[in-house]
Amino acid sequence: MRTCSTVLAATVLAATALIPSTATAAHAAGHASAHAAGHAPGHAAGPPPLGACATGQLCLWAKAEFKGTRRTHELSTLDINSCTALPAGTTAQSLANRTGRPVTTYQSEVCAETGEFQTYPGDGVWLPQSPYQVRAFKVWER
Repeated sequence: MRTCSTVLAATVLAATALIPSTATAAHAAGHASAHAAGHAPGHAAGPPPLGACATGQLCLWAKAEFKGTRRTHELSTLDINSCTALPAGTTAQSLANRTGRPVTTYQSEVCAETGEFQTYPGDGVWLPQSPYQVRAFKVWER
């Protein structure tokens, strides 16, 4: 019985090698599953690149993954503990906090806590995708 199994396995292997479409189909299936997973074979998907933001700045991007229009706010020009609204009709979807102080972002343009809000430490935080449209922020004392 063992000899029959071995002979059968060898026959199937030899037939697969002789039929080019079988090997090509297996290779294509491997490629398709790798692409469906979001990356090419042999290439690892990495995190999005961090947006450029200098020390002492709060940087806000209009789109996720640090794309779109970037608005930069310098710590030296911000009113601490005060609500700073983004220009009317604009929002942010990603941010970098390099102010050295905590920053709270708000869904509300008047920093109301009835909508979504979140505080980020100032020791170098990059957020590629906010869970809500940021319309205003506050920089806090340490």
